[in-house]
Amino acid sequence: MLQMLKMGDRNDRVPMMTRRTRRTTICATPAGANSKQANGSAGEKTSSQPSHSNRKVKEEKRVHEPVTTPRKERSKTSERFSCHVLQESLLSSASGYSNYRGILNWCVVMLVLCNARLFLENLIKYGILVDPIQVVSLFLKDPYNWPASCLIIVSNVFIMAALYTERRLSVGTISETTGTFLYLVNLTTLLFFPSATVLTLTSITPVGGAFALCVYTVLFMKLYSYKDVNMWCREIRHTKARTLTRSHSCPSIAQSNGSAVHAHVSYPGNLTHRDIYYFVFAPTLCYELNFPRSPRIRKSFLLRRLFEMLFFIQLQIGLVQQWMVPTIQNSMKPFQDMDFSRMIERMLKLAVPNHLIWLIFFYWFFHSSMNFVAELMRFGDREFYQDWWNSETVTYFWSNWNIPVHKWCLRHFYKPLMGRGVNKWVAQTAIFLVSAFFHEYLVSVPLKMFRLWAFMGMMSQIPLAWFVGRFLRGNYGNAAVWISLIIGQPIAVLMYVHDFYVLHYVSQS
Repeated sequence: MLQMLKMGDRNDRVPMMTRRTRRTTICATPAGANSKQANGSAGEKTSSQPSHSNRKVKEEKRVHEPVTTPRKERSKTSERFSCHVLQESLLSSASGYSNYRGILNWCVVMLVLCNARLFLENLIKYGILVDPIQVVSLFLKDPYNWPASCLIIVSNVFIMAALYTERRLSVGTISETTGTFLYLVNLTTLLFFPSATVLTLTSITPVGGAFALCVYTVLFMKLYSYKDVNMWCREIRHTKARTLTRSHSCPSIAQSNGSAVHAHVSYPGNLTHRDIYYFVFAPTLCYELNFPRSPRIRKSFLLRRLFEMLFFIQLQIGLVQQWMVPTIQNSMKPFQDMDFSRMIERMLKLAVPNHLIWLIFFYWFFHSSMNFVAELMRFGDREFYQDWWNSETVTYFWSNWNIPVHKWCLRHFYKPLMGRGVNKWVAQTAIFLVSAFFHEYLVSVPLKMFRLWAFMGMMSQIPLAWFVGRFLRGNYGNAAVWISLIIGQPIAVLMYVHDFYVLHYVSQS
């Protein structure tokens, strides 16, 4: 009885499981399936699972779909709600921004516009004052009398005296003491003879006298360097006690593959006329036995420098006649009346053309003219200036705006003083003292009056250098250097012009 009940239970359970299975199959089957799928045939399993091709398509879709991680979702959300970050303003020093090219261009445009307005105002007020014939009268009073040119020609006597003195010293005909005495006489006469000539001759003009004295000053520095280098060569020869090979100073140039080949020159083979005159005309103040030489003369470079020389010298003359001369003439009355407000106004008015002419003179002389001479003589060292416009101290400016003079002072004055145990500050002061002497020498002697304005202006650079180096740094130091250049020069110009005007015109009237 019990077994029959159990079998009945089993028979009851089978249809229930079958019905449950059918329900599950029908639920898993997609809508619209055929009757075979509903009856649970063998095709049900095949149609209920995705095919291999469908699975591959789904996997490709998953690969190409962007994977959105929780971190990226959070960043997108933060970008949507937050648009600020921790940063400095662009013009703040802490931002580290340094590209001010647009502001620099704006400054250049404003400078051009302001100077154009001044130029038009000058033309409307004074008319055209440029006169090329007047420039000739600045150098010559009499067209048949050229005292400045004759004075420059006489300088060859001092060159020959230095050459023949060195020749006698090289063979031992005269002693070192005698040679030093002869050089002392030669160099002293080289400074005092032209100044005495300029002061005594009435036919020489201030501009012609200043030009002649500049030539003699450059020659003085060159011959001093010539003396020192040859003396060092004799000391080396005596120390090593060996015979040096004699050779020509400027040998004939041998062409090899289109480049010039120069033989090495040794002492005393450098003591020739050709060698000393090459040094006299070379754009340097420091003598060497073997100068660096460029392989050839670049004609296009030479013509560009020549064009710049002619253009900028005419531009300087025009600016002086049209802009500076009327301003200086209008400044005499405020100086005579001691009207300080008008004096300051005139000084600031003169500062703009004076500084512009000084910048043009720098480019004309140190870049165009000296590169022209160097290219013509194939002189290889073209470092005539460095980035003095970035000077943050006064000493950096004086060390970089005129490299030939700086090299001469360093080589023949500063280092010898340091070698003798002189203090560094004392040696620097001595250099400023010598520079102040030559500045006054080149201004007071041609004007035939001694006021010491240039001397005091150069000596004032010492406390200015100390102040700028001690208290001003970076851009503030650079601004101080520019202010000293823009304001200092017009003061000296007005002082000398005023004294010259009072001495030669007011006293005569």
